Amino acid sequence: MEEMEEELKCPVCGSFYREPIILPCSHNLCQACARNILVQTPESESPQSRRASGSGVSDYDYLDLDKMSLYSEADSGYGSYGGFASAPTTPCQKSPNGVRVFPPAMPPPATHLSPALAPVPRNSCITCPQCHRSLILDDRGLRGFPKNRVLEGVIDRYQQSKAAALKCQLCEKAPKEATVMCEQCDVFYCDPCRLRCHPPRGPLAKHRLVPPAQGRVSRRLSPRKVSTCTDHELENHSMYCVQCKMPVCYQCLEEGKHSSHEVKALGAMWKLHKSQLSQALNGLSDRAKEAKEFLVQLRNMVQQIQENSVEFEACLVAQCDALIDALNRRKAQLLARVNKEHEHKLKVVRDQISHCTVKLRQTTGLMEYCLEVIKENDPSGFLQISDALIRRVHLTEDQWGKGTLTPRMTTDFDLSLDNSPLLQSIHQLDFVQMKASSPVPATPILQLEECCTHNNSATLSWKQPPLSTVPAEGYILELDDGNGGQFREVYVGKETMCTVDGLHFNSTYNARIKAFNKTGVSQYSKTLVLQTSEGCSFEPQSAPYSQLVAWFAFDPGSAHADIIFSNDNLTVTCSSYDDRVVLGKTGFSKGVHYWELTVDRYDNHPDPAFGVARMDVMKDVMLGKDDKAWAMYVDNHRSWFMHNNSHTNRTEGGITKGATIGVLLDLNRKTLTFFINDEQQGPIAFENVEGLFFPAVSLNRNVQVTLHTGLPVPDFYSSRASIA
Repeated sequence: MEEMEEELKCPVCGSFYREPIILPCSHNLCQACARNILVQTPESESPQSRRASGSGVSDYDYLDLDKMSLYSEADSGYGSYGGFASAPTTPCQKSPNGVRVFPPAMPPPATHLSPALAPVPRNSCITCPQCHRSLILDDRGLRGFPKNRVLEGVIDRYQQSKAAALKCQLCEKAPKEATVMCEQCDVFYCDPCRLRCHPPRGPLAKHRLVPPAQGRVSRRLSPRKVSTCTDHELENHSMYCVQCKMPVCYQCLEEGKHSSHEVKALGAMWKLHKSQLSQALNGLSDRAKEAKEFLVQLRNMVQQIQENSVEFEACLVAQCDALIDALNRRKAQLLARVNKEHEHKLKVVRDQISHCTVKLRQTTGLMEYCLEVIKENDPSGFLQISDALIRRVHLTEDQWGKGTLTPRMTTDFDLSLDNSPLLQSIHQLDFVQMKASSPVPATPILQLEECCTHNNSATLSWKQPPLSTVPAEGYILELDDGNGGQFREVYVGKETMCTVDGLHFNSTYNARIKAFNKTGVSQYSKTLVLQTSEGCSFEPQSAPYSQLVAWFAFDPGSAHADIIFSNDNLTVTCSSYDDRVVLGKTGFSKGVHYWELTVDRYDNHPDPAFGVARMDVMKDVMLGKDDKAWAMYVDNHRSWFMHNNSHTNRTEGGITKGATIGVLLDLNRKTLTFFINDEQQGPIAFENVEGLFFPAVSLNRNVQVTLHTGLPVPDFYSSRASIA
């Protein structure tokens, strides 16, 4: 039940809902909180002026979100709202949940009316603090919103279940535990207060006193008020409008806007929607059960990794200490590799535990809330929220799919140290697989006709000798650094073909391959020399550098599963409302590189992100949320730079359909710069960037972009670089 508490709290005040109302977006607010965040709009935005001009057709007119958005210089671009850009703003306060609450411009006149019945300023509008949809109120004001009586009932039951003991309601200081409840007075009494305030004589002698627990039950089972129509306050709901998905009264059918709509019996639709929500919860319950078992598995993996690491390090140290002094330097290198693998495994598993725990807590809270809603016996109140709950349940269930419950890391350290080689082989000492009595595999053969390079990528292919009788369990591909330095492993696996990305342009690499099985490793193959592409070199006059240009496309192999590709992988969009990441196929580690993206579609003012990232960047969040990406995210009015979830340098100027975003990665100067429509957007976004970077984009289903590569840098940047 505790995990459901987040569902029962107002996003404005942070307390349990009091007299909650349902907004058209299906979110809830306290009546008092709704009144606090009302903002008065200009006369031209009122429903009356819209009806007069013929532009308004509904009771509630949604505003352009941009008109309701004012940000401070330190704002990150998320979840705030304010007055119009052309009007003076009202100072705001922050609620316990961090939502900005705008107080009334003038103190409200003294009145004994409830918040819903008190007069609302003319031309008032309200913005939902959760989805940020804005709407202008009509003449009914807050009375035009239905009350969420189902939510009130759930909150009552939740608070009653949390109470440890019922207290006397008449004790002046420290309330004592109640001993009886009067059903007629509806008051809990302790013994002293009962004798003083409720003597068993006179008219009070006929009152019925019951134990507190029985009184709590009778309160809970007391009949609730009958739901009335928001348009005809004296009429009860009697039917359900299928087209508008809301309960209606008979006057709505005879003379209101529902007269021509399809309607059904209220009780039948109540039972149907309860059945649908119950069926949806069955699937979500199975997912939650799997998630709990998965969390147990992940926590066990942490312990297993710890134990395996300790055991492996002890074995490694014992073997290295037995060797001569020449092994000491190599021992430190091997320990560093083991520790790095250990930390990497733990980081991946702990990150997954944290991510899954948050998702499970949200899922469990939603399940408990839905189960409490199903217990409600109010058909019309239930139908007011059932559609939104069903959609949330299905969406939450879908979020548990697509490999969410699959470990991203194994617990095994599939490496062991072989201390049998002679001292002259110490410089080649490395981890090998566990040895057995069978012979090592034969030396693999490089298939030269299938080996090639493209841009800064190299593809190599190999095979076992035709007469080989010893099977190989896998292969180890090694490349040098392109400058004749030491070889390093770039691939270990069972495949006989590998493409290595992110090499330097215009460089010569040496490659070799060896096979391994449980016994050991084979000899190295012959060394193959590979030359990467020179690219096209742009050398502006007087420029201190030359730009190497590469042509590349987006990479479907490393992209999130929700990314949709077209136009030979040059155009991408997304099937999800959440941000998803896609990388370019080519990585860069030196030189100056510039590419552009054009916005083919831009709906509902989303904020796509553009930039560069490491290969292991998180693919299911906005680009720049982790420490593996450097990005600029932008909406239709402004942009921010983001790295490791830190937002900086808000800059005015956004994007629309047809806009062009340029990304300039200058690895000579170690800088990253962004452009919008051939104009630099803000200062240099990031400095001291070095390593291997891939072009990257994050977007949702409201955006489609097309990639353009092989471009020279903007002229003014070249001129600036030459002056510098």
